Amino acid sequence: MARAHESTDTNLQLMDVTLELENSRAYWAHVDPSGQTAADQVFSEFWFGSRSLPRSRVLLRAMRARFDAFPSALAVLHQWSTMGPETRRCICHWHLQLADPLYRHFTGEYLVERRRGARPEVSRDLALAWMTVQGSERWTTATRIQLASKLLSTCRGAGLVETIRDPRPLTLPRVPNDALGYILHLLREVQFEGTLLANPYLTSVGLVGSSLEDRLRTLPELDFRRQGELVEFGWQCTDLAAWAAARIGHASRSAEESR
Repeated sequence: MARAHESTDTNLQLMDVTLELENSRAYWAHVDPSGQTAADQVFSEFWFGSRSLPRSRVLLRAMRARFDAFPSALAVLHQWSTMGPETRRCICHWHLQLADPLYRHFTGEYLVERRRGARPEVSRDLALAWMTVQGSERWTTATRIQLASKLLSTCRGAGLVETIRDPRPLTLPRVPNDALGYILHLLREVQFEGTLLANPYLTSVGLVGSSLEDRLRTLPELDFRRQGELVEFGWQCTDLAAWAAARIGHASRSAEESR
């Protein structure tokens, strides 16, 4: 069976669907990971609240691109009822990166460079200038302006940008252990550019170099070691599903016992 892979096809999905934290949670809860759901059912069952049928179709298409493309991840998300809001924000951010190379490059490369500079901030004009360099010839100026605006608003939702006013200070979201464990085990099953120690997913949230390695050494279900240039990931779980059974299953049982 072919491995899932990060998208390399530039698309304009971000024009219509940004981070969608609450709608993503609703999708995970309702979806049948083993089947295909029609937009009419999503609309009639109010998966996305009172959204219209056309809007439900747009949201469903985006959710499929972000989550259905990674079946093992979707199965985990479907059963993860105890997920906290900070973990959900990280996971939605990473899945959007997986599905949208424009967002991935902006958050995992450009904002990282800006954060390392003398002025760790971004603005609408800077985002537009970056968009102009990246943009295809088929994109109009209006499209680039709208995409730049969507990038910035999405980054604020992801905890990467602090305000909606220029200049916008760059910040970093809190990454709980469950979120970090999830993305590491997911990336083991995904074809992506980079390594587990250097990739746009972890870099975008400030997990690089020694700070990342310090986190890995204390992460449950992982026995990380480095000796000089030799790095060893001591995986205690065979895959993402096994990690979820160990980590999320324990949290769910604890929650049930405390009721």
